[in-house]
Amino acid sequence: MSTTKKPYDAVIIGGGHNGLVCAYYLAKAGMRIKICERRSVVGGAAVTEEFHPGFKNSVASYTVSLLNPEVIKDMRLKQYGLEIVKRPISNFLPIDDSTYLKLGGGLEQTQEEFRKFSTRDAERLPEYYDRIEAVADVLRDISTKTPPNTKGGIRAALQAAIQLWPVARGSNQLHQDLLDLFTKSARSFLDAWFENEHVKAAFGFDAIVGNYASPDTPGSAYVLLHHVFGEVDGEKGAWGHAIGGMGSITQAMRQACEDQGVEIATDASVANVIVEKGAAKGIVLDSGETIQAKRVISNVNPALLYGKLIAETELEPEFKRRMDGYKNGSGTFRMNIALSELPDFTALPGKEPAEHHQCGIVIAPTLDYMDRAYIDAKLHGWSRAPIVEMLIPSTLDDSLAPEGQHVASLFCQQFAPVLADGQSWHDVKDAAAQTIIDTVTAHAPNFADAIVGTMILSPLDLEEKLSLVGGDIMHGVMSLDQMWAARPVMNHGDYRGPLKGLYMCGAGAHPGGGVTGLPGRNAAREVLRDK
Repeated sequence: MSTTKKPYDAVIIGGGHNGLVCAYYLAKAGMRIKICERRSVVGGAAVTEEFHPGFKNSVASYTVSLLNPEVIKDMRLKQYGLEIVKRPISNFLPIDDSTYLKLGGGLEQTQEEFRKFSTRDAERLPEYYDRIEAVADVLRDISTKTPPNTKGGIRAALQAAIQLWPVARGSNQLHQDLLDLFTKSARSFLDAWFENEHVKAAFGFDAIVGNYASPDTPGSAYVLLHHVFGEVDGEKGAWGHAIGGMGSITQAMRQACEDQGVEIATDASVANVIVEKGAAKGIVLDSGETIQAKRVISNVNPALLYGKLIAETELEPEFKRRMDGYKNGSGTFRMNIALSELPDFTALPGKEPAEHHQCGIVIAPTLDYMDRAYIDAKLHGWSRAPIVEMLIPSTLDDSLAPEGQHVASLFCQQFAPVLADGQSWHDVKDAAAQTIIDTVTAHAPNFADAIVGTMILSPLDLEEKLSLVGGDIMHGVMSLDQMWAARPVMNHGDYRGPLKGLYMCGAGAHPGGGVTGLPGRNAAREVLRDK
């Protein structure tokens, strides 16, 4: 066993994007930082890989919007080569052989689409956008703040009051909208706004992205809101594509970190955290190497940190009990597909690149369809008619596939994180993948024949490949009992763990999942405050 001679100021477990962001801010402040990453490449779920000869794509995370603009600016990611292009519209929903709905491209364009289904819904859209945006603005601000530690007495109360002041001074309308979004199901919330089932589906889809739940599940309306926080180049709510795939974001972050002196070790899997007299003092790698550090910062799922990397005897029984109940599992099945040609949709024919090929193609025409998908997954393990969002980033980025050919990202719901009766996803994932392919082919008949290669990632594959417990892309369910000051558990929402010198900087901390960089940025601020 070897030991580093001089303790680092901090060692970070996991080189995902939040770990890189945290390391950057700490190193810029003069701290000596080391990142240990289990895989041979940094980036976590935001990486780009070649999955078929000549075809490469983002492996898990697949689209850009939530990445905080201050992180982009502070880390100078654009100077390191990051280029993001916006989708021409947000989403395209093929409904049947002759009907479709497009969302985005400006208010008037979306209203024109809605008028095909409901004049009333088209007229209500501007007010809906304004009301949602008012709530999103409040929560955007809270997402950049450190939640109060409820043990902090008067200081915590003041901190909470300051963070919630924009809510308190808001109108009764804002208060009601916040209450609705945090407590209602997506269906109940959308029913109060729109009458057409396809219009409601266009918005309701965001409520189940990375959420193993029905649109009828109480609280699912909040997840709908979580996905409108983002922006691209100052345009709120816009979605885009990183040229070169999501890995271009994290490779730019790596360069920024290394230029600040951060040491990054790959193929460096962590076996356990060293704890001495109730304080985190470093880590031991699977190789046996010991790395001493004044602080340990975890960028892994809290369930991994407290379930595998820290001895149970070092944790208070009540804390361990609460962490044993920490919920994981986002119901996600992820595929990358190499295509010889673009899908030709029956509802909107054509194999030449068009705006409906350059956005999110959502196969989930109604909230009832989404509800049945969830019920199927609970009963059978996966949906017989799954929810599929397909992006074809090669229509915006010709670096991903050979000329004239394409890559498609398929992000699919609902798939049970753990199958019943001892079944393994390794045994049935090909059958599930075929169900997904059949679902897309029902709307684009040439799709199956155009496939020349695939990457299939079941919930178990996501866990084994990327350490996403239960395939959970959010590092923990985004439910009210696991949000803000209670993420991952109450009294530890301020990025500080239950041991001295232990911190959390990953998506299992506030404000949660998505490629935002905010947990890493916020955690770095608290580390520096303690220093």
